[in-house]
Amino acid sequence: MIDSVAAPDPSSALQVHPYRREDRGRWDAFVAQCPDATFFHRAGWLGVIEDALGHRCHYLLAERSGEIVGILPLAHVRSRLFGSALVSVPCGVYAGVAATEPAARDALIDEAVRLAEALGVDALEMRNRHPMRPDWPTKSLYVTFRKPISGSDEENLKAIPRKQRAMVRKGIAAGLRSRLVSDPDLFFSIYAESVRNLGTPVFPRRLFRCIHDAFLEETEISVISAPGGEAVAAVMSFYFRDEVLPYYGGSRPAARELKGNDFMYWDLMCRAAARGARVFDYGRSKVGTGAYGFKKNWGFVPEPLHYEYHLVKASEVPEVNPNNPKYRYFIEAWKRLPLPVANALGPILARNLV
Repeated sequence: MIDSVAAPDPSSALQVHPYRREDRGRWDAFVAQCPDATFFHRAGWLGVIEDALGHRCHYLLAERSGEIVGILPLAHVRSRLFGSALVSVPCGVYAGVAATEPAARDALIDEAVRLAEALGVDALEMRNRHPMRPDWPTKSLYVTFRKPISGSDEENLKAIPRKQRAMVRKGIAAGLRSRLVSDPDLFFSIYAESVRNLGTPVFPRRLFRCIHDAFLEETEISVISAPGGEAVAAVMSFYFRDEVLPYYGGSRPAARELKGNDFMYWDLMCRAAARGARVFDYGRSKVGTGAYGFKKNWGFVPEPLHYEYHLVKASEVPEVNPNNPKYRYFIEAWKRLPLPVANALGPILARNLV
């Protein structure tokens, strides 16, 4: 009698290992073709996060027979004020696992759990566009707004609801002008003032310089000026495949009356469409906020983001966000800080609010 032989394990050739510098070309080639991958999976973010924010990255990849079949970018965010977390990824509204097969996805998540427990973090945070581990605790605070756009400015304008379309036309009639700039400094001055007015610490100036340098071909900075020449709004946008992502934006008080924000995003939509973009990704917003309402007014439908957590030391999902009532007084006080003070203190806090 011959003993039965077990069938080979189909995942036997699957290997998960840390990212190495020599993997960058293969990593980015995988990101370019994997449907699950996003701009925030690009390998260049590793240097941005470590150099500008000081967080140690733990990028993982899964290979089968020498071919990458899955990736997972992670960074360890440590703060005395806000705790410790392993996040995929800081600065990104979505990342998590990008894989071409379920076995690779599961193996990468399992390795992330092991790493989170070895590091002793409060929680592992996976910022997914789609559910990966439905049995994990989740946070339903955020949604994203994405919408197809046409190559025709006329069609795109008609697709904007009537009231919002009127705001865009008012901005055009006000004589606003846009220009592209290659230096992030003017953008930063507008952005820093805008977030201070919202009661939020500003990211380090170095972050925007690092992003610009790491993704020179994919990053675009647009500045909106009033007829007199005053810069009233600015946005840093990213291009990925056929998508445009207006990601970091800000405006000065003068922009409100001139409809500067409305004009800025319309101007970007026109320019992106001419460049070949066919998806306008308005990014992440917290449900019920002003930004949430603004994006809905453009005719974008909110899509829930699935932020999933593996709790290690924490007993519940961390709530490090402005909606947490314990930060209310801090936010109101921050709005009243002189801008130079806010710009000096903000980066110390903001590097951990990612």
